[in-house]
Amino acid sequence: MDKPVIVQMDGSILLDVHHPDADEARQCLVPFAELEKSPDHFHTYRVTALSLWNAASAGHRSVEIVESLRSISRYDVPPPILRFITETMDRYGILELHRDEHGLTLFSHDPLALLEVCQHRSIAPFVRRHISASAVEIPLLARGTIKVALTKLGYPVRDLAGYAKGQPLHFSLREFLDDGAPFILRDYQEKAAASFHEGGNLSGGSGVLTLPCGAGKTIIGLRAMELLQTSTLILAANVTAARQWIHECLDKTTLAPEQVAEYSGESKMTAPVTVATYQILSFRPRGKDEFPHLSLLSSHNWGLIIYDEVHLLPAPVFRITAEIQARRRLGLTATLVREDGKEDEVFSLIGPKKFDAPWKELEAQGYIATATCTEVRVGLNDEERRHYAVAELREKARIAAEAQEKEDAVLLLVARHSKDMILIIGQYIDQLKRIAEKLHAPLITGSTKSRERDELYQAFRTGELRVLVVSKVANFSIDLPDASVAIQVSGAFGSRQEEAQRLGRIMRPKAEGMTAHFYSVVTRETKDQEFALGRQRFLTEQGYQYEIVDLADLKEVYA
Repeated sequence: MDKPVIVQMDGSILLDVHHPDADEARQCLVPFAELEKSPDHFHTYRVTALSLWNAASAGHRSVEIVESLRSISRYDVPPPILRFITETMDRYGILELHRDEHGLTLFSHDPLALLEVCQHRSIAPFVRRHISASAVEIPLLARGTIKVALTKLGYPVRDLAGYAKGQPLHFSLREFLDDGAPFILRDYQEKAAASFHEGGNLSGGSGVLTLPCGAGKTIIGLRAMELLQTSTLILAANVTAARQWIHECLDKTTLAPEQVAEYSGESKMTAPVTVATYQILSFRPRGKDEFPHLSLLSSHNWGLIIYDEVHLLPAPVFRITAEIQARRRLGLTATLVREDGKEDEVFSLIGPKKFDAPWKELEAQGYIATATCTEVRVGLNDEERRHYAVAELREKARIAAEAQEKEDAVLLLVARHSKDMILIIGQYIDQLKRIAEKLHAPLITGSTKSRERDELYQAFRTGELRVLVVSKVANFSIDLPDASVAIQVSGAFGSRQEEAQRLGRIMRPKAEGMTAHFYSVVTRETKDQEFALGRQRFLTEQGYQYEIVDLADLKEVYA
């Protein structure tokens, strides 16, 4: 029988994208498999231990995954793959963490599994004593370290040790906003918050929710806060994002201004709801070993810590998060992809993925904009080709990223979208300066003062500005609802998370169902084209297709 998927002995899964049931098969694969490659005809997925554990934590059972895979497979699924799925998923929760009169207890219904892990050198130093054949006592402060170590050993633990209540904070979401408009959560927002809270059960209180940019992750965070009614520390990507959180807290809840504070490089205030930046927490004075602001996470009686853009979590915050496992932890992100490969630490220290809203599904429901993705290919001129031919590997990447023809492509695309609100996003400041000068448009970089940055964003929101040129500082948590065109001229090599975040800048629903356009300008037959393939993997997994056009063809059409 003709089916869209071929499962191979090495664990890779090929999806025939031209098969009429390809979209349905993709939806079957996404909960438990990761996309690796996305060429034109067959996309390659792979089942990993982490992808299976996330599926298990979200309530999927191994028998369900096995039957789903069989239903879309063209040939019989190799028995070793079925065995790997079953054994891996069934390992999730064999070990549990509990709190009782002994303190923190590592427990298992399988005494031999417990005995095995307790002999391992990464676990043995933390075993204080054997309570019984099924339980050992471990130090309270080792809770996070133990969870990371067990995940790496292949025994992800189910954490049922509970959480500190935190300082009570009574507030509610508003029924009406200041302009009189009713404020009602969307179904998926309510479901996402509920999946994190789990009715207050011990299995709730820590986890990650993945939703597209523009889907209202902030509102979900506010709903989680309302469910818990406790003091909350919110960690944001930058000062602009922090202030957006503060605005949303005051706009959509009954919290008073004195109950919400900013803790950043510009303000060091705390309140029952405090919004801090990753930059300030990971700040270390030159010549010092300490991170003076990290104590904010542990020195207050927080009942909840929200990690916005959790895929950006810096190493110092990871370390302190391992020590504060008694605090409820909510991670919010558009993609769990981390370029440093530490997805397993997010899983262990923040929590498993509790909710995942497919981008195309929300697009079909009108909650995020319909988007088209286009790769515009340009070439190197003769001088650039000479430099590229003899350059070192890293320099090759920059030469290709800053190709002169990219600037021509940007000017053409801006002219094509003369009535749209346009963001031009790039990695290299010199390139962005040239583009901004040619377009007579303002440029926002990391060195732009926060006040000036906020003024420019506001001018764009009101329509006073139609084109903004921005560096990677605009990758995250920037609320520009009317932006409908994004032109990416350069990026952080093959970063999938960055591709997702940049598309997210234009995903707010548009008036009258207007389509959003995402352009990625790529230099053909160079490292730039190679990196582009890697960058597009995540969006391809979400169901987006990239149309590839040549600049010369565009010039003919729009000359």
